[in-house]
Amino acid sequence: MPRQTQIGLMSHAELVSEHETQTANYATLKTEKLTLDLTRGKPSPEQLDLSNELLTLPGPGEYRDAAGTDLRNYGGLHGLPELRAIFGELLGIPVDNLLAGNNASLELMHDVIAYAMLHGTADSERRWVDEPIKFLCPAPGYDRHFSITQSLGVEMIPIAIGHDGPDVHRIAELAASDPAIKGLWAVPNYSNPTGVTFSEEIARELVSMPTAASDFRLIWDNAYAVHPLTDTADPVLDILGLAAAAGNPNRPFVFASTSKITFAGSGVSFIGASKANLDWYLKHASKRSIGPDKINQLRHVRFFRDADGVRAHMQKHRAILEPKFKLVLRILEERLGASKVASWTEPKGGYFISLDVLEGTAARVVALAKEAGIALTPAGSAFPYGKDPEDKNIRIAPSFPSLSDLESAMNGLATCVLLAATEKYLEK
Repeated sequence: MPRQTQIGLMSHAELVSEHETQTANYATLKTEKLTLDLTRGKPSPEQLDLSNELLTLPGPGEYRDAAGTDLRNYGGLHGLPELRAIFGELLGIPVDNLLAGNNASLELMHDVIAYAMLHGTADSERRWVDEPIKFLCPAPGYDRHFSITQSLGVEMIPIAIGHDGPDVHRIAELAASDPAIKGLWAVPNYSNPTGVTFSEEIARELVSMPTAASDFRLIWDNAYAVHPLTDTADPVLDILGLAAAAGNPNRPFVFASTSKITFAGSGVSFIGASKANLDWYLKHASKRSIGPDKINQLRHVRFFRDADGVRAHMQKHRAILEPKFKLVLRILEERLGASKVASWTEPKGGYFISLDVLEGTAARVVALAKEAGIALTPAGSAFPYGKDPEDKNIRIAPSFPSLSDLESAMNGLATCVLLAATEKYLEK
């Protein structure tokens, strides 16, 4: 009789034997004294090296934009038109509807929500802070998004996410019935951490659905718009055009950055929106800053030259990242496929793989991994308030480690998943 490999179908004796095997494997793992980190989607040193030419740009005596403006001085809150033109093409946003900022798009998202809290939006009857407000949060999602709304006292409502985007029927139902619901977090291309790209059908519904709040906003974080891992990139939807056509031009705010394109801490960021929304944003941003680092923006213009320059640069990133993703997927299949105690995404772009382990074991897996020297993002971090109701999701970030370190980390993680699964079944 062939050996049973599905842990959930094993007899008690088989389960005890499997548990003993995985306990021994885990003891061996701990003797390796690993110090590996899969916590965040950081570019590797090899990826950062791709942009080292930036360190020599724009060059001595190069400090004027195409119009001859001296960029060493104050001003220029909109950012360089040349840079906005490059990324406007990539994001599908007209130059007049796109601003270029400093290195962090997260900063821009925080400011937009903070300004809405303090002043209300261009469509608000009152400040958001003057009433209890709520945000819809597709989950698993980006933990730093949720940290912003949580820090500002916004109630967060988790929304399930499927293969083509969040549950738009649930979103529409909630948004239409509750005026306290003011917005939705969204990563529309290669979502963090699931890798899902929103379908055009879902995007159209999000911009056209009736909402009880007249000032409902989509926080459209296109962090991975130009980050494919395959020959065919997923399309970047013209969400501003779709919203305008639906009669809700002020609904979306679009964000992006070069954090995972050039230098993660020294790049440029973007905010795209309707004229009314940008006028509103600039009115408040002008009290906070006289303008972004325009020399850094010029540096990026010189480096990329045009949108095709960005696309070519991203293929160099892909050449480094794709083997790492393939390695992770191979090990997951080889080590966990037959056991049927886990499932995982196979993203076509972005920076993450979303791993679902046996329900009720994610926190245990993360703890076992930590004890063995493998750092993982805390279980539940991809959910509002850090609470995964099923305790099963773990985000894997393959980008930073070397291939050899990644292989060690993934084999160690697989051992932890199997050990936690046998423990769980033995409890029953």
